[in-house]
Amino acid sequence: MKKRTLYAEAAYILGIIILALGTAFMERAGFGMSMVVSPAYILHVKISEFLPFFSFGMAEYTFQAFLLILLAVVMRKFKLMFLFSFVTAVIYGFTLDGCIWLCSFLPAEGLVWRIVWYLLGMPVCSLGVALLFYTYIAPEAYELFVKTIAQSRGWDIGKFKTVYDCVSLGVSILMSFAFFGFGRFVGVSWGTVVCALVNGSMIGAISAWLKKTYTFADALPWRKYFS
Repeated sequence: MKKRTLYAEAAYILGIIILALGTAFMERAGFGMSMVVSPAYILHVKISEFLPFFSFGMAEYTFQAFLLILLAVVMRKFKLMFLFSFVTAVIYGFTLDGCIWLCSFLPAEGLVWRIVWYLLGMPVCSLGVALLFYTYIAPEAYELFVKTIAQSRGWDIGKFKTVYDCVSLGVSILMSFAFFGFGRFVGVSWGTVVCALVNGSMIGAISAWLKKTYTFADALPWRKYFS
């Protein structure tokens, strides 16, 4: 079968939109967010109690800005790629807020609808992440943090990603307890655990399918600015 061409710039745009839509589906389901975005979601829920305009999208690029500052401190230098990554976070944040608004019109009463949106959200998120693997444009801070530190220390990226995910889950649980008390979990639930167990395999399978189906090429001569 002849492969079709998908430009890296289009993969970037589609990846952000699809990832935001998948996250919005999972937020609509209410079974817990992925452990990567849980800290930002918890931050959104808490701050929006006294600042109603503080959206999930705003919490995303606020938390990612903190991660990029932490990355600069750990690396002891600031790279232009960090700024590009923050721009991606802002674009994603606005897209996420738009998707959450659209998903607010979807039915979510009853267990069946919530399961539907959760089961739809996971593969959609995985597709979004997989598409972003095939673009040269700066990723969000989550991916950049793992990639930069692992490469600078000579660590295996996959193993360090697992460590990062576990730390993110622990931070989410601590934030939930600190903000809402021990009797209430916010942003972390059984859905977070299921996502953690299957997300990596799902992303890998979708990524393999994309590689088999498409040839990824650059439409614009911008790759050199992101290297």
